Amino acid sequence: MRASALAAFLIGLPATAFAGGGFDIVVPGRPGVPIIINNIDASYAAVEGTWGLGKNVQVQPTIYGGRYVAERQPADVGHYYPTLGLRPGYGRLEVEPPANRKMPKPAESYYQSWGAQSAPLPPQMDVPVNPPPVILAPEINDQPRRPRPRPRAEMPGRPPG
Repeated sequence: MRASALAAFLIGLPATAFAGGGFDIVVPGRPGVPIIINNIDASYAAVEGTWGLGKNVQVQPTIYGGRYVAERQPADVGHYYPTLGLRPGYGRLEVEPPANRKMPKPAESYYQSWGAQSAPLPPQMDVPVNPPPVILAPEINDQPRRPRPRPRAEMPGRPPG
């Protein structure tokens, strides 16, 4: 009994791998909202083709019974796509005024500027008014040298050698 159940399971297992190769009937999720595939309304039509998930290749589907829909502006009403070649359906109404109209008085002149500079240096009090041509700076020795040790022969109170 177990062997026959296992044999039936193993025979039916490869058949599920071939599923999804046929055609599909497209049914819209909402009535009145078309399903558009490559400018063809595929609502209630048969669609055949693989979409690449199983074979890593995207194949263009074949649609049986769909009707062609002319290319139109995207559903985003608030956006304008100039590449479509259509004029936007919104915007301001511009009216060209006549040439002999009364001109408004000219506006008063207006000028404003900004600038930036470094802060002024503090005055240096230690520089004389008429400095000499050469100023000798004092030497500052942070590490005084140790006196060199004298050779033993020169030390007082010791015999040489």
